[in-house]
Parts: sequence; structure tokens; C-alpha cells
Amino acid sequence: MDGYVLGIDGGGTKTTVCAANLQGNILTVFKTGAININGESAENVRKNLHGIFSEASLKVGALSFIKSVCIGAAGISNADARLFLENTVRETGYAGKLIIAGDHQTALYGALGSPEGIILIAGTGSICYGRNNSGKEHRTGGYGYLIDDEGSGYAIGRDILKAMVRSHDGREDKTILTSMVFEQLGVSTIEEVIGFLYHKNTNKRDVAALAPILTRALAEGDEAAQKIALKCCDELVKLVSPVVERLGLEDCSLAMAGSILQKDEFIGKGFIDAIQQKHPRVVCVTPKNDAAYGAVLMALRNGL
Repeated sequence: MDGYVLGIDGGGTKTTVCAANLQGNILTVFKTGAININGESAENVRKNLHGIFSEASLKVGALSFIKSVCIGAAGISNADARLFLENTVRETGYAGKLIIAGDHQTALYGALGSPEGIILIAGTGSICYGRNNSGKEHRTGGYGYLIDDEGSGYAIGRDILKAMVRSHDGREDKTILTSMVFEQLGVSTIEEVIGFLYHKNTNKRDVAALAPILTRALAEGDEAAQKIALKCCDELVKLVSPVVERLGLEDCSLAMAGSILQKDEFIGKGFIDAIQQKHPRVVCVTPKNDAAYGAVLMALRNGL
């Protein structure tokens, strides 16, 4: 074996690891626990990172064959988090080239097969990131559900619940969203919905899980759902526009990633229509590969 590289995508709840040979051909892909130091205990992150290198050595080859490792993770702008990841990787016995990048950077590389362009991610949260051919970068969003994440699954779920209570009070017209939320949660009153929302075990992913209801309500022509969809598309355009304008990327590819853009046909089409009105030369595309393979490409380009 000539050697191999590891691309590691440290997501919020799980980590995807991709091993590839030096020509970029995938050797194996596996998943493990989260390595996001901002959302996991140091003990769990250490255990999961050690597990990654152990599994790679068993499935692909000894650590001495690894030529480069790239980790894409959230929160690495925090110097302490970055240092912890570096030190923990070295604890495993791997002594080769190590690149630690933001997960938005590896996502862009995977999506377009290049470090230049724009990626918009709208899943549970939302973020837009771009890089031009001069190496200048700009990021918008990604500040978390308490103050941001507009256009995301969480924002849609929250706005569905907001439309429900406003309709219940008589502040807005009746909406089919109410019965759909009742059905999904297995409840029959607004009070039970509020109990669910503010329960200590309810988290942002539980609220985001309500987002697919919007697609069904839009298919029924629900007015409240249409308002939420328009707001979502508008907020996503607001994420993209500053990246386009500050980086001079009026003629670039924009990768649309995340469940909201990829699985909701109304939001996906609505966003494309809206962005083309404002930036007609920007071309919206489906990601070529995921962030784990983007980390592989970064390891090959910058680590050999």
C-alpha cells in the first residue's frame, strides 16, 4: 500500500469518516460518535477520536500508512477546542500531517470539488460560506438557534408553532398546520403542544423535526404555510447575497445542501427562483459529494 488519507466530518450528532487512497478513490466509509467539543464532553470526544483511528487501522491499514488527516468540525475558531482536537489526535499515535478546518470549508470542497465557490446549508441550522479564487472568504449565519439559524429546519418548526398559537388565539386565520402538528406529536390541545415545546428534554432537533409538515401544508395551499415558505426563502437569499457581493462571486456555482433545500421541493424551487432574480448569473447546483469527502480532498491537496 502506498498510503491513504482520512477525511473526517464532525457533525453535531455523529461523525462520518472517509478513507481514500492517494488517487482519491474511496477505500471505506464509516460513522462514529460526535467529536464536536462544543456539544460533547471531552471524555466522549477523546473516546470517539481514538475509536476513529483504531477502526481506520483495522479496516484500511496501520497508522503509519496514513499520509494526511483532515478534520472538518464546528467551533474550531475556538483556540482551546482546536488545541484539544490536535492533542487528542496525537494521543492516538498518529504523527503525520493534520489539517483542522471548519465544517463549512470541507462541505464546500466536497460539494463543488474545489475550494472556490459558495455553499448554502439549510438543515437543522443554517449557514452560508464562500471563497473566491484569491483566497478571500466570507461566512454568514451559523450563530445558533437562540439568535439566528433563519431559513433552517428549526426556524420553520418554530414558525409553524408560532402560526398555530396565533391561529388558536384568533390573531391569524385558521390553518391546517394545527391538525398536522397535533397528529405528529400525538396530542389534541395547544396546551399539550406548549408542554412539549418547553419540556426540559425537548431540544432544537425536536422542533426542527416539525419542518416536513410545511411541505404537506403547502401542497394543500395553506396560507400560513405559504407565508412561512416565503419567509424561509427570503432569509436564505439574505444569507447568500452578502457572500456573493463581498467576494465578487456573481458568476459562480452555489451548492444547495441540507434537508430543507434538498428534500422540500417548494423551498428548493422557491429559493432558486428568488436567488436568480437577485443574482441571475449564480448557478445553483446539487452537491457532488459530502463534507467527509471534502475533507479527503483537502487532505490530498494540502497534506501531501
